[in-house]
Amino acid sequence: MMYYSLQRQAPEVSFKEAALRGIAPDRGLYFPKEIPRFSSKFWGELPNKDFLESAVQLMQAFTGESIPLPELKAILEKTLSFEFPLLPLEYSISVLELFHGPTMAFKDVGATFMAGCLGYFSGQTDLKTVVLVATSGDTGGAVARGFLNVPGVEVVILYPKDKVSDIQERQLTTLGANIRALRVQGTFDDCQALVKRAFQDPVLFENQALTSANSINVARWLPQMLYYLSAIRQLPPEAAPPVFSVPSGNFGNLCAGLLASQMGMPAAHFIAATNPNDTIPRYMESRNYDPKPAVPTLSNAMDVADPSNFVRIRELFKNDFPKLAAKLSAYSYTDKQTLEAIQTLFQFYGYIADPHGAVGYLGLVKYLEDHPGHTGIFLETAHPIKFRETVETCLDRELELPLQIRGLLDREKVFSDISTYEELREALR
Repeated sequence: MMYYSLQRQAPEVSFKEAALRGIAPDRGLYFPKEIPRFSSKFWGELPNKDFLESAVQLMQAFTGESIPLPELKAILEKTLSFEFPLLPLEYSISVLELFHGPTMAFKDVGATFMAGCLGYFSGQTDLKTVVLVATSGDTGGAVARGFLNVPGVEVVILYPKDKVSDIQERQLTTLGANIRALRVQGTFDDCQALVKRAFQDPVLFENQALTSANSINVARWLPQMLYYLSAIRQLPPEAAPPVFSVPSGNFGNLCAGLLASQMGMPAAHFIAATNPNDTIPRYMESRNYDPKPAVPTLSNAMDVADPSNFVRIRELFKNDFPKLAAKLSAYSYTDKQTLEAIQTLFQFYGYIADPHGAVGYLGLVKYLEDHPGHTGIFLETAHPIKFRETVETCLDRELELPLQIRGLLDREKVFSDISTYEELREALR
């Protein structure tokens, strides 16, 4: 499998080169040259097949010869070391929980897979690999944990000051070892802009390999298809293709689902559920892509005004808007509506959702109201404990601390403050 830049001004590369580069020299995102199709038999047999075996088949189509089969299987075995339970709330609505990993967020899958890939690649060279990542909340913790103590790899995480939760900040600032945290005066979009600028700085590539662990990197983006693989294999045999509602920030998760759909996975429709950072809902109404400055919300991991992966989504549909609109709807919701949804989910189903899952639920309910007869799945992307103050206040009840979180609260946060590219450049050098 080869990958090309969406700017189309750079050479095609292998999966290994795409993962190590992160972003192409022309600043474009890498995209697979071909979309492999899997038969209806493959998808239909998922409930009766080993999950790991199916995941290896799916991912090998994208890693190609870059990773030998035994190493790929070992990487995926670690990546899929926790469950993704599909819980029915009522006949037409289920929730897919993606937070049972080490940092209690859906990004554990992509971060662990990418860490395994880069760990394998770094063993083939003496050059140090520096992973540079911007986070709006959950990516940083997942990347930090996934890459912790990986030989030959150093991780530098940028996060916006006062715009992540306390637990999210602790997950990326308390590990030490090969993990460094830089707190940025600004928004996630400012962090992401600094990262993209760094990849165009030739000085930073002297004596080290610089790559990104955001979902702009194919090794972070592609394994997110496995969430949907897990959901399909848990559906009853008689179930119709479901509607997926995806809480969306940088749109990597949703893009992976749409990619799986084009590979033959049964899915009736997709919903991009966002908070007031509503660039894509407005685009789907007007066909005018007009990012506005990001605003802080309770669902902070989605506080993204200019989602990087939407260009990949447009590429999937060959920039054919009618085809995209036939497969994707997009809705945005306020913090007030988010809190009301958290209360509704608890009162009617006894289910405790985090703010992101609540937005996903709202998107699904809206679509089902307009399209009765469908069954739907909304994605719960983070454990509610990561937004403890918000959820406890909303429900007027105390949340139990999971094992993954208890040890964090006594650790000291260690970070450096930066506000300019020059400060980032110096830190990386």
